[in-house]
Amino acid sequence: AVSQGFDESLLLASGLYLPENDPDVVNAKLDFDPMDKFFWARMQFATDYDRAGKPPVETPFAPTSYVTDYYTDEALKVIDANRNRPFFLYLAHWGVHSPLQATREDYEAVGDIKPERLRVYAAMIRALDRSVGRIMEKLEENGLSDNTMIVFSSDNGGPGYLGIPDVNSPYRGWKITLFEGGIRVPMFVAWPKRIAPGVVVDQPVAHIDLFPSLAAAAGAPLPEGVAIDGRNILPLALGEGDRIERPGDAIFWSSGYYKAVRAGDWKLQINEDQQKSWLFNLADDPTEQTNLVSARPDKRAE
Repeated sequence: AVSQGFDESLLLASGLYLPENDPDVVNAKLDFDPMDKFFWARMQFATDYDRAGKPPVETPFAPTSYVTDYYTDEALKVIDANRNRPFFLYLAHWGVHSPLQATREDYEAVGDIKPERLRVYAAMIRALDRSVGRIMEKLEENGLSDNTMIVFSSDNGGPGYLGIPDVNSPYRGWKITLFEGGIRVPMFVAWPKRIAPGVVVDQPVAHIDLFPSLAAAAGAPLPEGVAIDGRNILPLALGEGDRIERPGDAIFWSSGYYKAVRAGDWKLQINEDQQKSWLFNLADDPTEQTNLVSARPDKRAE
């Protein structure tokens, strides 16, 4: 366990939501996928805890319930314990990651969905949805709902190995790719009495923007002498500006030899290992069907 700057960290030590043979669990194994077979062979039902300035807990321990519900239970304790002072809670749910496991109650509640793996996946989403609702209710109960900023987002699109073809529909690609299906994710920001309901920001933003945005909301200065790529996006949400200024209006992604850049509506991907490139105008082609890399060498060079 590593505190990563947090006072307390509760983190997943492996990957199961419940023991595989728990009477309350419904499992969906994906026999067609090698990665899923690895998950089931190697993962355990375990979590870990770390407290800044204290010796780490040496041995991972079993959560007391289904992991999504367990993380939420612990998050509610954090809200209660810190209700009289400013706090930052980062609740990074493991759900809905593989391996696919749902509680029997959620599985029964979502109805007779086919195929079986999609029903379990839907049940896992139900648990995540319940978590968000419980967090909102706890903030309301403590009189914190009007003065708390809530950000809901995801680190990537759904993976292809789930065997659910439409999981990122209508966008092309999956987790680990830099097509829109891999990197276009929701980001909802709620800040009652500050951000009006229904505000839609059209300019692309990224998770790197969260740090300067949350710092601005808290009135905290950014550290000096540190390069910060993100931008404060709050003026867009508060109606105090139309655009975020970035160098070249560009956002970048990179994973080894696989890279992408989006500037305005244009997006270029380069896979140096396969010597392939894709260029799309997302305003005209949001699902990335027409590769313009040969037709627009000027844009590729830019």
